[in-house]
Amino acid sequence: MDLKKINRVYFIGIGGIGMSSLARYFLAGGYDVAGYDRVSTYLTNELIKEGAIIHYNDDPEEIPSEFCDKTLSDSTLVVVTPAIPHDNIELNFFRDNNFRILKRSQVLGIISDKMKTIAVAGTHGKTSISTMIAHILKQSDLDCTAFLGGVSKNYENNLILGKSDIAVLEADEFDRSFLQIHPEFAVISSVDADHLDIYGDKKQLDESFRLFISQIKKGGKLVIKKNLDLTLPENTDLEVYSYSLNQKADFYAKNIKFLDGFYVFDIIVPDGVIENVRLGFLGKMNVENAVAAIGISWILGVPEIIIKKAILCFTGVKRRFDVRFRSGKTVFIDDYAHHPVELNSVIASVREIFPGKQITGIFQPHLYSRTRDFSDEFAKSLEKLDRLILMDIYPAREKPIKGVSSELIYDKAKMKDKIILEKNEIIQYLRNTDVEVLLTLGAGDIDQLVSLIEEVLKGNENRVF
Repeated sequence: MDLKKINRVYFIGIGGIGMSSLARYFLAGGYDVAGYDRVSTYLTNELIKEGAIIHYNDDPEEIPSEFCDKTLSDSTLVVVTPAIPHDNIELNFFRDNNFRILKRSQVLGIISDKMKTIAVAGTHGKTSISTMIAHILKQSDLDCTAFLGGVSKNYENNLILGKSDIAVLEADEFDRSFLQIHPEFAVISSVDADHLDIYGDKKQLDESFRLFISQIKKGGKLVIKKNLDLTLPENTDLEVYSYSLNQKADFYAKNIKFLDGFYVFDIIVPDGVIENVRLGFLGKMNVENAVAAIGISWILGVPEIIIKKAILCFTGVKRRFDVRFRSGKTVFIDDYAHHPVELNSVIASVREIFPGKQITGIFQPHLYSRTRDFSDEFAKSLEKLDRLILMDIYPAREKPIKGVSSELIYDKAKMKDKIILEKNEIIQYLRNTDVEVLLTLGAGDIDQLVSLIEEVLKGNENRVF
């Protein structure tokens, strides 16, 4: 498909993190952009400021006339996220009128096929690693354009535009989206069981990752976490590098210390060592993510001094171990963790950074199917908190499943201090509760509470409970 023949792009689900980065890309390229989403959010508001036309009712009557004009269909592209249900009225309007409709992943594949692409895959860590890689390359002479699955705090955006032919993007395993990507360079951070509503079982998930690896271009390079339970496909013409947090690998960290709010460590690379790297992005898992990002940067030839400076000034990603408020009394961290493995990592990192502090976690389960499939694992992860506040399940693209609710996790979590609250009860609960370290956890709409929680915690500073 030749995007030069397209004049306007309509997004169904425009407010999603991946969809909004594409919408921003087309806006920056001078295309007319419009779209639909269910609710107004920070991202949709930013897109409107940048020139997009957005509405929030699933109604073809609200689509701007030039985007639904059948005589202009040859120069109109409709992009849909896989999270949109098949009975979406606008989607079926465009189908019935024979408009060109592509999935988000297909459009990302078209764009990236014309570039030298670095794709980051894995069930966890994609956003942090890809954002770190993009930041390092932006500080170097290589430059890049990056499509991110989170908002970079350095750039206040999920799209970073550059002037070179290098693209950095997340290769999302959901809906097998990453099979639309054919990168020159790839990172695989994890292959834990997830999205079993799509894959059915772990075996099929692994097979999809092997297919992704087989699509790396001939002579390409793969950086993969050491000891992943994944058999590489045979007859691949790739250079394969391993990385780990602190186990011996092609890239790994040594002498890790936490000093004055920074992780300080050395990075072992194939031809030596990069000494005294300083990372202020909290969470031990982010040291490992930094190893992967530095590995790709080293392979690309970024000088050591540039790597160290970029990592030092990397400020993180919104909703990824995002320290929203910190005082002598209280710490508030917001994180996207929505899988048991991610919860384990976040809680363990908080324990290490704030030893002896009481940790309260507010967790919003994401998807009925994931809650059903991993209720035991969720309970074991959340038991590591001192106090658990459970919200109702965020359904996203799913309809309710009989017998599946947050009570599945609640009943299995072997802890005394636990409660289930409605979303609209959270703020009042916190006004009357003393917290030392508070975590908001989940991939749903829990982020809508973050600013309100900040205000409550600031107001509680001088209160005696």
